[in-house]
Amino acid sequence: MPGEYLLLMAACLLLTLPLEFWLRARVYRRPVRLAIALAPSLVVFYVWDAVAIARGHWGYSPDHTVGWLLPGAVPLEELVFFLVIPICGLLTYEAVGTVLRRRHPAGRATEGD
Repeated sequence: MPGEYLLLMAACLLLTLPLEFWLRARVYRRPVRLAIALAPSLVVFYVWDAVAIARGHWGYSPDHTVGWLLPGAVPLEELVFFLVIPICGLLTYEAVGTVLRRRHPAGRATEGD
């Protein structure tokens, strides 16, 4: 089904979105820091994909993409993947940090640490 990949990426964002609010991950509330965190991997993996596509190392099924190709013949879905998955990872990382800070406030040693 065309767009299936984009639906999967939307589901990933929706499933991790509550972490921003319930556990105060503060990923979306700091857009400059988010952009700085995303930029290096986005550039590296976009170029990697474009080169791999140009060399014929891999391609993407038109059955699962919307057919919009970006420069380097990179499908839109791949760019979305390079944005969504790191955001979900950052949300999870920050949420876990919040939980750990609540459980072990700074300056308080606990047994087993």
